[in-house]
Amino acid sequence: MNDAPNHDQIIRDFAAAWGAADVDAIMAAFTADATYHNIPMDPLEGTEAIRGFIEGFIGDGVPFDIHHQVCNGNLVMNERTDTITFGGKTVSLPVMGVFELTADGQISAWRDYFDMTAFTGG
Repeated sequence: MNDAPNHDQIIRDFAAAWGAADVDAIMAAFTADATYHNIPMDPLEGTEAIRGFIEGFIGDGVPFDIHHQVCNGNLVMNERTDTITFGGKTVSLPVMGVFELTADGQISAWRDYFDMTAFTGG
């Protein structure tokens, strides 16, 4: 019997927590020394920095609409659209996400690739 975590489902549950604005569930998914890197910005190291960013950003939730998701061992990649509301404006942001998970199913690294002009209006 295979007792390995289902990394596909872990990331789908993680995405659902973003939509529900469940910061505690989001943070429970990370290792203590995790890295979260929105590629146009500086990386965040460790759960304290990650939590601070998420709490300042998540508002009433950020729904992730996953279009495609693939898993290979401890690596999960997804193509998705995140719906972000800030300053009275809603943006549908195409994102490519890369998640590295530990053998027990926690996120040790997360990188999101997207075009920053959606926020800057450039």
